[in-house]
Amino acid sequence: MSASFKAAPFKAAVIQAASIPTDSLAAAEKAAGLIRKSAAGGAALMVFPEAFLGGYPKGASFGTPVGMRKPQGREDFRAYHEAAIDLNGPEVDLLAEATAETGAFVVIGVIERDGGTVYCTALFFDGDKGLVGKHRKLMPTGAERLIWGFGDGSTLPVFDTPFGKVGAVICWENYMPMMRMAMYDQGISIYCAPTADDRDAWPSTMQHIALEGRCFVLSACQHVTRGAYPADYDCALGDDPETVLLRGGSMIVDPLGTVLAGPDYSAETILYADIEPAQVVRGKYDFDVVGHYARPDVFELKVNVAPRRAVTRSGE
Repeated sequence: MSASFKAAPFKAAVIQAASIPTDSLAAAEKAAGLIRKSAAGGAALMVFPEAFLGGYPKGASFGTPVGMRKPQGREDFRAYHEAAIDLNGPEVDLLAEATAETGAFVVIGVIERDGGTVYCTALFFDGDKGLVGKHRKLMPTGAERLIWGFGDGSTLPVFDTPFGKVGAVICWENYMPMMRMAMYDQGISIYCAPTADDRDAWPSTMQHIALEGRCFVLSACQHVTRGAYPADYDCALGDDPETVLLRGGSMIVDPLGTVLAGPDYSAETILYADIEPAQVVRGKYDFDVVGHYARPDVFELKVNVAPRRAVTRSGE
């Protein structure tokens, strides 16, 4: 039997907290503190929201009406690029230190800088191993495509851990059926969903995925107000510091669709749930979407996991 299915019960946490959008080092320090706090609360695996480091630019337009790029929008992008993180930077070191100290497995959303492009990325930290991998969001949603690059199939990992097979799908990627299928095919049992979607409909999506994949689903969204952003931040939702830009809704769901924690829309919080990995196999008794309930004679999915680069060099 796979080690994923024999994992011992453990406690998981989803971290519903506000980023510090323009100061990723301070946000990393906050995240490290929350990792230690969650570990003290008994959690061995933790999920943070989308863009916790680098910030989610809710309500910003980056000065781009159709057919135009305003100078202020270019400056807004420069500042956003500056706030993104490098994967060999001090923010990663702070998170690695916290996971080494606690032994926790942590999934956290960041804005990753790579040359002139930034990506919406989920990073994976595994105890004293530090940073073990990343997933770049494949398809930014709506106006996110103005500011974020597109990931490729080379960063769709699922990690074998003492808690089960852990992977991440970011925000509206969760509405991509073929991507979900690619994750189920890798045997994902701890399905992490960092998100910026705080709508009323989101919990039903998380329950659907838990039932479809017969996996635990851990969704984390920020609870953040306009006051977390600079006074001159270009925000279509206004400038009242008390305006809630993202209201949370973080939650944990088991493989039969039972909500174990959340959704919570009230404030910054940490939500905990006891995870029994054996529940995954109990769920697959009557539905295994890539096993006995599949019909490969009718439907087939092909996944290109090769890295895709604009320039390849040969002959060096």
